[in-house]
Amino acid sequence: MNGECLFVLGATHHTAPLAVRERLSLDAGAADALRAELAGLAGLREFTLVSTCNRIEFYGVAADASVAAAVQRAFCVRQNFSAAEFEQFRLSLSGPGVLQHLLEVTSGLDSQMLGETEIFGQVKEAYGLAQANGHTGAVLNRVFQKAFQAAKHVRTTTAITEGQVSVANVAVELAGNIFGSLADARILLLGAGEIGEKTAKAFQSRGAATLSVASRRLERAMELAETLGAFAMPFWLMPVKLAEFDIVVCATSAPDTVVSRPVVETAMRRRPARPLFFIDLALPRDVDASVAERENVFLYNLDDLARIADENRAAREAELGKCRALLAERTAALWRQIEPRLQAGPAVSHATDHRTEPA
Repeated sequence: MNGECLFVLGATHHTAPLAVRERLSLDAGAADALRAELAGLAGLREFTLVSTCNRIEFYGVAADASVAAAVQRAFCVRQNFSAAEFEQFRLSLSGPGVLQHLLEVTSGLDSQMLGETEIFGQVKEAYGLAQANGHTGAVLNRVFQKAFQAAKHVRTTTAITEGQVSVANVAVELAGNIFGSLADARILLLGAGEIGEKTAKAFQSRGAATLSVASRRLERAMELAETLGAFAMPFWLMPVKLAEFDIVVCATSAPDTVVSRPVVETAMRRRPARPLFFIDLALPRDVDASVAERENVFLYNLDDLARIADENRAAREAELGKCRALLAERTAALWRQIEPRLQAGPAVSHATDHRTEPA
């Protein structure tokens, strides 16, 4: 069959455990370099890279199916990941399956925490970057805009978002179970990004009053501390001051661990009877996993929090059938719109489409 191919390939939490997702994760510089490489890939008409803690996905419009394989090769080479190993965890879809998948992703149906809403903003940011760089065209513009509309429709007409569905809320709930009242808990936020900020605000909403922020960029820590009414701390002081905190929220973009076992051991010698609770929201992980072996040290990562959230998903799971039926209707309608563009080839599908639909 002639015409262009719509595809998605990548890996998600469904098949790739946290240790694998760490190896597949792209920091900002690596993601920019890969986008630049893909922009010059023959036959790749349009593409968008979605990279989060739970997924790495490439959405594309290609001259033929072989181009998706070339995208996979480029990614695996850059990540020093063998093709055979990647294919053990790979997500690979084409045609209308891509649409159904994207609609479920943006609606929170494909997330570790069923119904969470953060993914909507993450996908929207990824699409906005691709559009600004000229990597999207008529097909992906239509696909992503319709996906955002569908996600909003699902959230407003179903109960899929009810309950504790964010990493931040689950983390705070867990801390409350360990410490009881959070009013006297001393909390350190490592990293000044969006997920850390949301988690810090969730702690404050539950009564936490003493919060400090440390970031490798002190000015950013100071900005966020001012926003939160918190204290700013130089990042290098963390090993020295760690024993003074009860809860440490780790959300840096560091390529390696920033909290080592020796640092934790030293801190615990100064507070042997008081628990130390780490919430590691980073990918790659910020905290050496072996610290959990130490008595009175509690460590929870993204996968741990997702398992805890499963206990709260019964009510939302009852909405899954309704949500998927709504999205299936929209998938079919959207496929009817874009299939002729794909079949017509680049003359039509690559034509500049400046229309923006409500998103």
